[in-house]
Amino acid sequence: MLAYHSRTKHHLHRFAASAGYLDWATQPDPFRTYAGAEKIDLPLAADKLRTTYRDLYIPDGTPSFLLDLNSIGLLFELSLGLSAWKQYQETRWALRCNPSSGNLHPTEGYAILPPMAGLETAGVFHYACREHQLERRAVLNRSLLSESSILIGLTSIHWREAWKYGERAFRYCQHDMGHAIAAVRYACAALGWTATLLANVSDPAISDLLGLSHPESFQRVANPDREHPGALLLVGPRPTLEIDIAVLRDSLKAGDWRGQANALSSAHLDWPAIDDVAKAAWLEEGNPVGRITAESAPPLLARAESHTRAASIIKQRRSAVALDEVTSISAETFYTMLDRLLPRPGVPPWDAWPWPPRIHCAIFVHRVEGLFPGLYVFERSEAVHEQLRKALNPSFVFERPHGCREQLRLFRLVDGDCRQKAQVVSCHHKIAGAGAFSLGMLAEFEDSIRTMGGWWYRRLFWESGLLGQALYLEAEAAGVRGTGIGCYFDDAFHSVLGLEGSQFQSLYHFTIGGPVEDTRLLTLPGYSHLTR
Repeated sequence: MLAYHSRTKHHLHRFAASAGYLDWATQPDPFRTYAGAEKIDLPLAADKLRTTYRDLYIPDGTPSFLLDLNSIGLLFELSLGLSAWKQYQETRWALRCNPSSGNLHPTEGYAILPPMAGLETAGVFHYACREHQLERRAVLNRSLLSESSILIGLTSIHWREAWKYGERAFRYCQHDMGHAIAAVRYACAALGWTATLLANVSDPAISDLLGLSHPESFQRVANPDREHPGALLLVGPRPTLEIDIAVLRDSLKAGDWRGQANALSSAHLDWPAIDDVAKAAWLEEGNPVGRITAESAPPLLARAESHTRAASIIKQRRSAVALDEVTSISAETFYTMLDRLLPRPGVPPWDAWPWPPRIHCAIFVHRVEGLFPGLYVFERSEAVHEQLRKALNPSFVFERPHGCREQLRLFRLVDGDCRQKAQVVSCHHKIAGAGAFSLGMLAEFEDSIRTMGGWWYRRLFWESGLLGQALYLEAEAAGVRGTGIGCYFDDAFHSVLGLEGSQFQSLYHFTIGGPVEDTRLLTLPGYSHLTR
């Protein structure tokens, strides 16, 4: 696993040599559907949801919605649903609430639901986001499920990224899995629900639960179009793990699965490294999931009173294509954004994540009022301090910025204009130096994988995706815009920090600033194509 990452970590190392694979004619269908499966229309009601964005961060601050088809529709609309259509001349494409690298969307969503108002029979359902429908894949005995809990399953289709990005696709799929986990948790918070990632369910078990291991469902699908198991979340107004996963799995393995998955692409290229790393990062039966502990955390920093609705922030989230090189943010806004990256009980998205933080942030501050421009580090756990300080350049000053809240472990390393450095390490993307700040997410890398196993490689990327989704929403709430940067030069970034070896590893970059809108594009509502 470490050898794989070392070989492929330079995100452009094969791009020029393999440019021939960038054939737009092979771009997969972005919408998976199951022909022959029963279709159940979901209500569209997010625009009527009164929960404010501020309410999301107040534990027990939102009254719980009843578990019914209306709330299931809201959950999917605000997590994996379409947020808008963009159109340029005759070309039209959909955006979604869950971010995706290049808008390619490798993540699919499923739900295992008990009977409820509007749904008479329990079952396993695929979420078809274009039509905002549930597609019934299997019927279940209601006695196998809890009446107050549901299971949300997430899967990845590597080819949706690989046709464009080659070997890098595997990591981009894992980023997007993290985005989707966080998106589900935020949507649950808007309903007054909780969500928890089930850490000890193996990949074979998830495959059986969601029908991925049922060969007859994928007879029309080439192997690269197949789905790979990802995350399983326990969700609901009063979720308790009354569900016996083993019994449920046995029932579904012998069950009657319905529907034929659609082929996504007529042509494929073989990327053996993706299959190799997927196998190496597979969570087998009985693998230990590691020590799961909850760290104590200080109270949330106060935010200025706002009545902006949560659904508005979630649905307006976009990836900035360009930043204006002018807009600044206040130190208080900056500190609040960082504060939302700390885990706290009952506060999304981190209460859904069952492990202590292993991702930290090295930050290029460009235009934050009250802070010197320069390089900073933000530790999301006190436990990493000595290890990180020893690993970084010994000349760094490690000083707390004047006025920074005590609960934020933010340290100034060196002063200076870092715009050019930020741009260079992010594959020369101008956007990295054009905003208020940009950052690289540093993982506690080698020790995590050697201690936990190869399957933890995916979890590190998932955690970085959770950070990305939190930053996306915080940017929108602050009136600016963010974008994840999946292309970066690891060695160049590590050189800036003085890092050597694989103890810490850069996994994802991000930038926030004032967006430059493309006025050539027409924007339409996400479900303007539906008549209901």
